[in-house]
Amino acid sequence: MRYVPARPPLTGETLDSLSARLRERGEPGFRARQILDWLYKNRVRSWEEMTNLPKPLRFWLAETFELLPAQLVLSRQAEDVTDKLLLELGDRSLIETVIIRAPQEGVGLEHSRKTICISTQVGCAMGCTFCASGLAGLKRDLLAGEIVAQLLQVCYREDARTPRARAELASFDNIVVMGMGEPLANYDATLLALQIVNAEWGLGFGARRITLSTSGLVPKILRLAEEDLRLRLAISLHGATDEVRERIMPVNKAYPLAELIPAIRTFSARHGRMVTLEFILIEGVNDSLEQAGKLRDIALDLHAHVNLIPYNTVAGLEWRRPSLTRQERFAEVLRGARVSVTLRREKGHDIDAACGQLRLRTEREGLPATPVSSRA
Repeated sequence: MRYVPARPPLTGETLDSLSARLRERGEPGFRARQILDWLYKNRVRSWEEMTNLPKPLRFWLAETFELLPAQLVLSRQAEDVTDKLLLELGDRSLIETVIIRAPQEGVGLEHSRKTICISTQVGCAMGCTFCASGLAGLKRDLLAGEIVAQLLQVCYREDARTPRARAELASFDNIVVMGMGEPLANYDATLLALQIVNAEWGLGFGARRITLSTSGLVPKILRLAEEDLRLRLAISLHGATDEVRERIMPVNKAYPLAELIPAIRTFSARHGRMVTLEFILIEGVNDSLEQAGKLRDIALDLHAHVNLIPYNTVAGLEWRRPSLTRQERFAEVLRGARVSVTLRREKGHDIDAACGQLRLRTEREGLPATPVSSRA
């Protein structure tokens, strides 16, 4: 499932790796930083725009690297101004990136809080029964450069909206690695991508504003705990007992709660950060008050924040979201114990914003794979 492109993406190179390639060609050391500044600071979209580079070098770069390994083929904006981007890769695979906006009172859309949700795989092998990402299985892992390229595509889109976005990536408030795929199953590429995103010669985005979400691959969580990159960790829990979790998340059979919870505790202790427990509320599956009590106990033990997410309906799947009353009763069990909890309201339901939905619909129905923008 490893994809080897004809030309590696420039977005997968580090300052050191690019410097080494240029030294082999006899170029001076400062060229690598010039090139990366054009890519990440100036956000050029062609080699010709790198005007302070000699033409022979630009020609060599064009022959050696792919500048933009992910191309926008479809974008949809929901009534709540959530944007979903469908991107096409070099092998015609499709992935999704989502821009989630939280408008602030008294300011325009360009100053809204923005969270960017990125993918790490084409499809998913985890088999969670409520999720659209894995309905067609796992096609392949993304390259580090393909992961980074998603953020550049968002930059291009935002650059057209506001000078603030053009001036700095700080117009993103958060990056969440919660899109298609299991990030820790593509560990090396995901970590390299996030190091590029974090590096001052890269996108320069603070690690404390990056959250990686995993379904619970215990050995990889423990490995992540040893990394210097001080990002945030979210656990897709979705069940507060092994019985409930195994019903909807096959990964729990390999890594039950008795192994997962100590691994979370280790990560939290070593990074000194509060972990988030993601909990999708599914009617008649995990929305009982008994589950709420079990989740409360886990959250208190881990000193964790809980993100309650009403289920986003996926065509072809049986699951439904609980009523608003039932959602609130569940949340009150946690609030009553002073657990830090957020009951999220849906974003992008009218544009298939749940992970993998738009990609799956496009592949099944053959929506046009040409640059298109639409408002739902």
